[in-house]
Amino acid sequence: MSYLDVLDPDFDFDTPEVYAAQAESWYADSPIGLLVLRYHEASELLRDRRMEHDGKRYMETHGIVDGPIYDWFVPMIVNHEGEHHRRLRGLSNKAFTARRLAALRPFVREQSERLAGRLTGDETRDFVTEFGNRLPLTVMCRLLGVRPEDYDLIGTWTADLGLVFTLSGGGDVVARLERAVVGLYDYVGHLIDEKAARPGDDLSSDLVAAHLADESQISRDELSNLLVTLVFAAHDTTRHQLDNAMLAFAGHPDQWTLLGRQPELAVQAAEEVIRWQPSVPTVYRYAVEDFDYQGLPIAKGAYLTMCVKVAQRDPRAYKAADRFDITAVRDVPPLQFGAGPHHCLGAALARVEVSEALAALATRLGPPSLACPVPRMTPIGIQGPEVLPLRFG
Repeated sequence: MSYLDVLDPDFDFDTPEVYAAQAESWYADSPIGLLVLRYHEASELLRDRRMEHDGKRYMETHGIVDGPIYDWFVPMIVNHEGEHHRRLRGLSNKAFTARRLAALRPFVREQSERLAGRLTGDETRDFVTEFGNRLPLTVMCRLLGVRPEDYDLIGTWTADLGLVFTLSGGGDVVARLERAVVGLYDYVGHLIDEKAARPGDDLSSDLVAAHLADESQISRDELSNLLVTLVFAAHDTTRHQLDNAMLAFAGHPDQWTLLGRQPELAVQAAEEVIRWQPSVPTVYRYAVEDFDYQGLPIAKGAYLTMCVKVAQRDPRAYKAADRFDITAVRDVPPLQFGAGPHHCLGAALARVEVSEALAALATRLGPPSLACPVPRMTPIGIQGPEVLPLRFG
């Protein structure tokens, strides 16, 4: 069995060593437990009811046993199963109905075109600041009914919430994450009171109305937790996905030129970007009981990491898996959004944002190129550059 040291500061999933391990077996060992490297096995285990998130154990593993971070993360919707999970998910689904997304798409297109227009010219621009961070923040705030003057206030907090999946990295992660949780809970508390007094046509108002009509449907604590989680989920992963799209196209300028000529490929291009350079390169699960999987004993409490980025380049699942090709029609869905009962609620919205952004950018600007090397990103957790200096051809 191969051993991959994912905690080594120089480790990168996109290396020959990792793909050699994938060719050898569906799994490898690591300092944090079993790594699942192939698409089929990762997809099955994400759906396996003998595996779960277990947010309490995840916190305790990283030395957090109480406090604001613990109080936000442990009750989060993804850390519930059964009826409790179905009840909260049913309420959350209101954010992402086909009707609501169809109504939101023109706004996404308008904002994408507006932000793309600001990137014209020959000078180097930080794509993260100018576009990648701003588009999903604006869309998320519109969806939840946040006042435009508050966008920047909550933007820093929502960006830092993603640090919860990089707790093993050390440094100032815990302090930044705690500031973000405290700040967002305070803001959401005021937002709930505002929507109770003056409801609008937005998701926050819908959820507050459900709470006021029947507290057994969703309590005040559950409502606060859900809104903080939705704010985070609708911003952080999508901002990194947009930034990662630029990294992918910077290495494949011919694909950008093709997209500029054929913007109708934007939906396929979004799927290929998500496959090739996912903002969620790993997804974790804990075993809730002892069981055997493909002859391998999995002990209760075992920590498994689904290596999404590697699995999404598995030649057993994708034809020409090692090629970035926006014209390719892929037969299997990406694993970045999870699978089964915990499939990401915001997956459809993320696809709308990425496809509209790519169409707006590629039809207005030449291929992106890096003005300087991008610092190495952590292989675990949500992944994307914090700064991305680009020039567009």
